[in-house]
Amino acid sequence: MNKLRLAIVRQQYRLDGGAERFISRTLQALRNEKINFNIITRKWKNTNLYPLLNLHICNPIKLGRLSREYGFACAARKCWEREKFDIVQSHERIAGCDIFRAGDGVHRVWLEERARISRTSWKQFNTYLSPYHHYVLQAEKHLFNAPSLKAVICNSNMVKKNILRFFSLNAEKIHVIYNPIDSEKFQPAMEITRYRSRQILNLPLNSTVMIYVGSGFERKGLKVAIEAISNSDRYLIIVGQDKNFSFYQQLANQLHCLARLRFVGIQQDVRPFYHAADALLLPTFYDPFPNVVLEAMACGLAIITSTNCGGAELINIGQEGFVCNTFDIKSLNEAILATPSRTDNSTMGDAARQKIQFLTPERFAKLLSSLYQKVINV
Repeated sequence: MNKLRLAIVRQQYRLDGGAERFISRTLQALRNEKINFNIITRKWKNTNLYPLLNLHICNPIKLGRLSREYGFACAARKCWEREKFDIVQSHERIAGCDIFRAGDGVHRVWLEERARISRTSWKQFNTYLSPYHHYVLQAEKHLFNAPSLKAVICNSNMVKKNILRFFSLNAEKIHVIYNPIDSEKFQPAMEITRYRSRQILNLPLNSTVMIYVGSGFERKGLKVAIEAISNSDRYLIIVGQDKNFSFYQQLANQLHCLARLRFVGIQQDVRPFYHAADALLLPTFYDPFPNVVLEAMACGLAIITSTNCGGAELINIGQEGFVCNTFDIKSLNEAILATPSRTDNSTMGDAARQKIQFLTPERFAKLLSSLYQKVINV
């Protein structure tokens, strides 16, 4: 039997990217299957991890965001038409693929949420007139209306509902497949590990510590997180980066909580930082289902997130954590104060870890293999 030639389209590798982690887990989960893996990309890293991975570099000249997206879309489509792969699974909004993985959610929904958080009317007006955003909206429309589209992978039911809200796509084509989590790699901290992690970060051993993980601070709700934590005695570890980094430092200083914040930048291994924390605080404005929610839950952390986060689907309020409206600072603050230290009471964090035990790599591989067979047989 010939190997299935699968092409995965992702424009560029990013160290902390959710799509890249999904692709990595796909390759790992299906490594024993009869699949010939191909990546269509501008640039990729860590290829030594997958010696049998075939890279197809499509790197046309880019002069800005619009030309970057349009140029890659054209080059990628030409590549897969030329190579005649059995299945093309795109993680970019490019019409003509067999499977689209909606890891970034629905762009129109993101623009709606962005309009709610814009600090100036000028910024909203600029977004409305942006050729880039118009292009993405049209690309998304063409993608979902393309007759060649056989399946859509969503990482949450929230995104599935968003797609059905704006596009006349057959619901049977949409498959919700949660990302897997390695609960052996991500485990609750032992007492000595917790002690060492806190010592390095200069965190009091008897304090309650929140952790925020994610780059792109505006979308992930860091401003709201800082505002909510300022009216408490809690500490906050911030993993990630943002071009407006100084704004958040200044905000914390104005709210007199900068001394309780620890900005640590992007980290290849976030586990020591999870081990220093008691809960994940992620009041994101729009996030299909961030991997950090699963990682934190596996590490035994309670979750405080927003109604606009796909990860909220796994949270029963008061059991594994809390789900709040992103703009409700008071409710977020109450959730922060209601979340105990794991040393005092680990019930909530233990429940969070138990909740994700079913999301195994084996289950993930089975669901993907089944989907690929369906697509081949359509």
